[in-house]
Amino acid sequence: MVGRILVWDIPTRVFHGLLVACFGLAWLSAESERLRDIHVLSSYLLLALIGFRLVWGLIGSRYARFAEFVRGPSAVSAYLRGLMQGHPPTYTGHNPAGALAIVALLGLGVASGITGWLAFNEMGGEVVAELHETVANAMLALVFLHILAVVISSRLHGENLVKAMLTGYKSGASGMGIRRAHGGVALVLVTGLAAFGWAMIQGKLPALWDPLSASVVGKSHEEG
Repeated sequence: MVGRILVWDIPTRVFHGLLVACFGLAWLSAESERLRDIHVLSSYLLLALIGFRLVWGLIGSRYARFAEFVRGPSAVSAYLRGLMQGHPPTYTGHNPAGALAIVALLGLGVASGITGWLAFNEMGGEVVAELHETVANAMLALVFLHILAVVISSRLHGENLVKAMLTGYKSGASGMGIRRAHGGVALVLVTGLAAFGWAMIQGKLPALWDPLSASVVGKSHEEG
């Protein structure tokens, strides 16, 4: 029996939204010296989000786990063939092509964060700085490709995948949905990110955030 089932837990949905926000802030502030602190802060938060997603991909609810949606090349090829022919196979969770995009985005996010940290600390010179920019551009391109694929898949499958990620619900066979939304985990995630960001702004993590710490302290002295 087909009905409305819960597929995406709250932590996965919160992660998705916050990742978009952090990447967007990092991208928009990348070329501005005045917005440098925002760029670095959003980049650190993006790395923290990816760290959470890697853990949640191992211990999270059914459709959040990598073991559930990451499939081999044959499954990806079969799905893409079906997509080209206008009748792709239906999956309750992520389809194989979407899973591939997710893994690539996570990898690019980590690479962008590492190269950005190296460049920010003037390690590696222009080579690292250019690599950081290249990785960030590749991530942006993949984001747009992912959005396009979601729109196409939504039309072919006859379901709104964007709405499903927002609400957590999709149409599916009875008994295939998850039982818990794990709202408590999402609350811990948001609280942890807020505390982490606040600690950086206040200069509590000087090894990571010397420039911002100095600017905040200097500003407080001037205001005093």
